Amino acid sequence: MTKASSTRFTILEKAFELIYKKGYQTTSIDEIIATTKVTKGAFYYHFKTKDKMGVAIIDEIVKPTMQSAFLTPLNSALTPVDAIYIMIETLLLETPFLLPEYGCPIGNLTQEMTPWNSEFSKALNKLVLEWQTALESSIKKGIKSGDLSSETNPEQVAYFILSSYWGIRNFGKVFNSTDCYHTYLTELKTYLKYLK
Repeated sequence: MTKASSTRFTILEKAFELIYKKGYQTTSIDEIIATTKVTKGAFYYHFKTKDKMGVAIIDEIVKPTMQSAFLTPLNSALTPVDAIYIMIETLLLETPFLLPEYGCPIGNLTQEMTPWNSEFSKALNKLVLEWQTALESSIKKGIKSGDLSSETNPEQVAYFILSSYWGIRNFGKVFNSTDCYHTYLTELKTYLKYLK
């Protein structure tokens, strides 16, 4: 990695941490510069605007993390029900940077930015669609292998899994606790068994 690409990655990584904790609109470029210890000139060399940096965070930090940590295991899973449960459990309880008090980074950016910024909408749409498609593909494999009922509707299940995950993240944010996650995971396990 060149010095320039290393600097760019550091800016994105540190900016993601700040934005996740504070929100996109309340995080200033000056805070990002102070945290990354780069000059204003270096920041603007890599990103013409804060919004360009925000979209780059989605494409270069969030998306690769999601793909390697969750989508690749989901796509290669032999039993989709177990893989879906493990993916959600891992996101809720075993991913150290995802803290209950800050919610879901994708959900936060969706709520905060999609009404106002078409570039964010496009980047987030692609990201969520990729996650939804991976879930649907995994469910279709489960139907084909006989692991899931032939009456299972992959699209409906994917929507339910994603929306319930974002919903319980919001409960964790409100309560600043993982207690609700455990209750949710118990019910999720029951729901997934019902699909068999």
